[in-house]
Amino acid sequence: MSVLDRATGWFGSWVSRGEREAHHDHSKLLLHDPRPQEELNDMVLDAMQRTGRGYWTVVGLLAVLAVGSFLAAWVYMILSGMGVTGLSRPNYWGVFIASFIFWIGISHAGTFISAILRIFGAEYRRPITRAAEMMTTTSLIVAASFLGIHVGRVWVAYWIAPYPNQRGLWPNYHSPFLWDEMAIVTYLVGSTLYLYLPLIPDLAMARDRNLGGWREKVYRALALGWQGTEEQWHHLNLAIKIFSVVIIPVMFSVHTIVSWDLAMTKALGWRSTIFAPYFIVGAVFSGLSAAISVLIIARSSMKLEYFIREEHLNGLARLVLIFSMVWTYFFFADFLTEWYGGDAAGHTIIQLQVSGPVAPFWYAMLFFNIVVPWLTLWNGRIRRSPKALMLITIGINVGMYLERYIIVTGFLRRNQMPFSWGDYAPSPVEIAIVFGSLCTFLLFYALLSRAIPIIPVWEVREGQLSHGLRRLGRATVPTVTELEE
Repeated sequence: MSVLDRATGWFGSWVSRGEREAHHDHSKLLLHDPRPQEELNDMVLDAMQRTGRGYWTVVGLLAVLAVGSFLAAWVYMILSGMGVTGLSRPNYWGVFIASFIFWIGISHAGTFISAILRIFGAEYRRPITRAAEMMTTTSLIVAASFLGIHVGRVWVAYWIAPYPNQRGLWPNYHSPFLWDEMAIVTYLVGSTLYLYLPLIPDLAMARDRNLGGWREKVYRALALGWQGTEEQWHHLNLAIKIFSVVIIPVMFSVHTIVSWDLAMTKALGWRSTIFAPYFIVGAVFSGLSAAISVLIIARSSMKLEYFIREEHLNGLARLVLIFSMVWTYFFFADFLTEWYGGDAAGHTIIQLQVSGPVAPFWYAMLFFNIVVPWLTLWNGRIRRSPKALMLITIGINVGMYLERYIIVTGFLRRNQMPFSWGDYAPSPVEIAIVFGSLCTFLLFYALLSRAIPIIPVWEVREGQLSHGLRRLGRATVPTVTELEE
């Protein structure tokens, strides 16, 4: 058999497999597999209250690691001074800033999945929006802590607040620290409200179940007297639409400001006009990957296989592949510009990445962010496999953290004065704080997932009412009915 025949046969089998996937059984889709409202409510509430020995063991372990690694190491650094870190000239920014940028990027998952997909009418978003929105709030809290960790003297953090004082001091609005503060506060308030608005009907659903104890009191207060009247639904849908539009530019502005922390300086490798869109694309790329990882964990641990199906993982994995390609474009656009048109000093940054001390991290970043997604996510079976996606998305976030590490700590090692070149290696205290931040994020998310309904039941039910199946001859075709708001 010739090479051409083999290639033709392979391509034909690949097309046939794609056609079989395209003509899949519609009844396997969530919106075409309706259940009674009461059954949907029971499944979500049972998942919230499913806190057995395994759950509390994990939560206890995360709490110990968060306190012992994150808080204890931070307190030790405060008492001992910044000398316990690996920071020194010329690397005055280290893994704390890299972690800050990384967690800000993770927060973009909720806004993108919920707001942008809602505006464009992507129906597969319905059961996964709240899980992503919860990621936004929890990751922003972790990201904000790194600002205080980085500056060291956290006990004078009130100095950045514009309050009247007898000394006549005023915050320096030229400082990127103040830019980050305003961006994070705005984004945290907006994303929390955006999480809360669609949560109101589900809080009322939980309130009406008479769960007793603190849950019933909290749900009753937060439900704001929701009764599900036509007027309340109209106002809620209008508010969600407004917030969906407003929160998107806030999301873009946050990572734009974070990128300007670097791009507004004259440091080698940082002064780039494409850093803003490059950072935004990278943030969405890492956020979507983290969302897939979290959804797979929640799906397994909370028994949510009915709500979170292969179709949702497949849709998100497609977006991950697309943003991997867009990120690759921006990465090489920035890299090739410096390589072709940069001066001798700029070429030291290229050499640092290709064959210098950060080369292993650089090649690992390219492997996880480009090679792995491009070789795997084009395959429909892999996109629908939770185990495969878990490994791929964790690898992508490892790669994205390495990208932040290289940009922040790697580029600062070289400048236009060779006598002031230096090296950087994070100290055990820095590593403990960074690891503890991951445990803190997972702890917050694990507790929040049992405190509020992680699945927006009313959105799922609304989608099931508007979608149906209809027989046309021998074929079964999906139908969509537009519901009045």
